[in-house]
Amino acid sequence: MTSTSINQANFAVAFLHLGCEKNLVDTEHMMGLLDQAGYALLNDADSADLVVVNTCSFIEDAREESVRVLVGLAEKGKEIIIAGCLAQHFQEELLHLIPEAKAVVGTGDYQHIVEVLNRVRSGETVQKVTKSPVFVGDEVLPRLRMTGKSIAYLKIAEGCDYRCAFCIIPKLRGDQRSRSLESIVSEAHQLAKDGVQELILISQITTNYGLDLYGKPYLAELLRALGSVNIPWIRIHYAYPTGLTPEVLSAYRDVPNVLPYLDLPLQHSHPEVLRAMNRPWQTNINESLITNIKAQLPDAVLRTTFIVGFPGETEDHFEHLCSFVKTHEFDHVGVFTFSPEEGTKAAMMDNQVPYEIAQARKDKIISIQQSISANKNQGCVGKIFSVLIEKKDDQTGEFIGRCLRFAPEVDGYVRLTKASTNTSNISPGMMVQALVIDSDLYDLTAELVSTK
Repeated sequence: MTSTSINQANFAVAFLHLGCEKNLVDTEHMMGLLDQAGYALLNDADSADLVVVNTCSFIEDAREESVRVLVGLAEKGKEIIIAGCLAQHFQEELLHLIPEAKAVVGTGDYQHIVEVLNRVRSGETVQKVTKSPVFVGDEVLPRLRMTGKSIAYLKIAEGCDYRCAFCIIPKLRGDQRSRSLESIVSEAHQLAKDGVQELILISQITTNYGLDLYGKPYLAELLRALGSVNIPWIRIHYAYPTGLTPEVLSAYRDVPNVLPYLDLPLQHSHPEVLRAMNRPWQTNINESLITNIKAQLPDAVLRTTFIVGFPGETEDHFEHLCSFVKTHEFDHVGVFTFSPEEGTKAAMMDNQVPYEIAQARKDKIISIQQSISANKNQGCVGKIFSVLIEKKDDQTGEFIGRCLRFAPEVDGYVRLTKASTNTSNISPGMMVQALVIDSDLYDLTAELVSTK
């Protein structure tokens, strides 16, 4: 061991991750790079010499959370490296506002974390933020996963070419840049060897994957290529509705390990609101798309997100959305109140909806969806599902996992009754067969049938 590596091994770094799965993958790469360089990585920020905080700046609430974390660390006297979207958004301002911040690292610069940390340790204050991010990590970049052995996120592209009126993602992450199909499949095979049971494909608009590389969306070809990977579940997040072509839906249907789980960020149903959101291409496809999905994939699980309180949203617009939710009976729905983000077109629009009205609209959509979700879960009773075991409840002794209907973090769980489970045969990371015997608003209760 060289004197340099000894010095690094005696310097402990902790990571705090905030925000989305795309940010999580970036954090995992930074951890992998520092680990490869010989730095000691700790789970406990209080015991570390320096803390890297990978921040979120997508909406005001996320920024406030990021700032609370940074201020809390600064009050403890911790040296900090600020990475991710907040660093990209405000850059050198953060270095002036938070003296404990020794560096800022942009969303397209996390691959330089070793260099940045070395410079910080030599006494420099470092601003490493590319104005327009162009980098995207691949299978060669070291990575230490934070999601456990059985689950992994695989980023297939970075950035976004769309300019929705409410969204600052292009400012924070740059334009779309896709990885090659070969690179993605190679990493998937690596993850399969590591024991991953569920692979979740992510990007900003996953259905636009490959457009910049191949001159057309290439998701269907990617899904068929991933059919050769020895991972039982492949789940796709952020499937923009315009990209769910017949070829893509056929791949969902034909590739055995691709789950019929469609995460559709629809954002609204009314054509006038969608046009105001700068999503005019979506105005005529929502109804036909959902009908087509259900025809081609009868067992499809549909998740979507909506924004209420967008500038100019009238009561008629909102009632249209309520009717849309009732009609199509999505399995899972996320609802957000509009957040006016500086630098976006929507922040400058007239007819801003008062927060109290937007919040009441959010509550109403949630109320409508709760009864739908309860009915959907009740319909699972008496059926057998494959369940990926994630953890054991230390208080009850029951094992908790998910079936294909539930994505990590955002959906529900399947709880195996203790009486039905031989604990000597079950461990996290296993895929088991379970019979659903009960349900509630969000979760399912099941009895173990088989560990095969």
